[in-house]
Amino acid sequence: MKLLVSALEHSANVHLKSLQKELSDDVEFIGIFSSELGSPIIDLKSLAIMGFVDALKKLRFFFKLNSQMVELAAEADKVLLIDSSGFNLPLAKKIKKKYPEKEIIYYILPQAWAWKKKRIPVLARTIDHLASILPFEPSYYPENAPIEYVGHPLLDQITEFKKELRTEIKDVAFMPGSRKGEIQKLMPIFLQLTKELKVNTTIIIPKHFTNVEIKELYGDLTNIQISNEPHKTLLNSDFAFICSGTATLEAALIGVPFILSYIAKPLDYFIASCLVKIEYIGLSNIMFKKFKGKTLHPEFIQEEVSVTNLKESFKSYNREDFFENSQELRAYLKHGSSRRVAEIIEEI
Repeated sequence: MKLLVSALEHSANVHLKSLQKELSDDVEFIGIFSSELGSPIIDLKSLAIMGFVDALKKLRFFFKLNSQMVELAAEADKVLLIDSSGFNLPLAKKIKKKYPEKEIIYYILPQAWAWKKKRIPVLARTIDHLASILPFEPSYYPENAPIEYVGHPLLDQITEFKKELRTEIKDVAFMPGSRKGEIQKLMPIFLQLTKELKVNTTIIIPKHFTNVEIKELYGDLTNIQISNEPHKTLLNSDFAFICSGTATLEAALIGVPFILSYIAKPLDYFIASCLVKIEYIGLSNIMFKKFKGKTLHPEFIQEEVSVTNLKESFKSYNREDFFENSQELRAYLKHGSSRRVAEIIEEI
């Protein structure tokens, strides 16, 4: 079976790798994905963007890539789209128009419940299988929509969880994001914080950065440990400071108390705040609010991100409450998603 895959983000490819392990050997990937999973039509590094402004600069490039994928769909038995709704939803519409019988599976759905609910009917009639990774998401769709909660992909990758919290905070992890813009904005604040907390500190850095990039992006890391293993580091840490993104949910599932910090470009933040209809930006906060009616962790955004605010929040943090709530969140998500998505793909 030839499976046309559109996985533009690093996180999407982490989940795709787990999915590949569940698929039969005769399933061949074609399209956009990490080179370690096959032979993609493009290097993922050329797709790296941060925010609306960067995306506008690359519009022509993405239009051309979209057309390439539509043509490639002719060779595919089925289509798998993962996340990246700005690219994948228009792609789905074009493929369905040109090849009406071509089966399309969307895994990690566009957050239409947060952005534009008008997209929901479009998704319901364009996509053959909507594989949701949020337990509350199917409730936003019509009863006859082809959607199901398949589990959460992080529970395919995270296999160890904290069993208890140490009384004293000795080891603190910092995750300033994976995009260069995020890192450059947060690191000066994080570096100052490492000096004031007087604990053992570890900076979690993505594996793909070179030594030159690390020096340029992260600054002086003297007396700070460096790790390329986020799950292991979070498991062994007593606390964490994390940029918004998947990492916040990883920390919540592992059970390490943390504070979310996020600084976007002013124009990007203004556009997002006009479009997004949600109260919080942390996915674990969004889910826990819908599940239990309360938040799981503190969030500091834009001008709120300061050494003073983060330090005060750290000192007043109720880690025991967080730990109990994180276990409830893990139970709410139930299990991983790769096995069920593999079954959907291989269904005749």
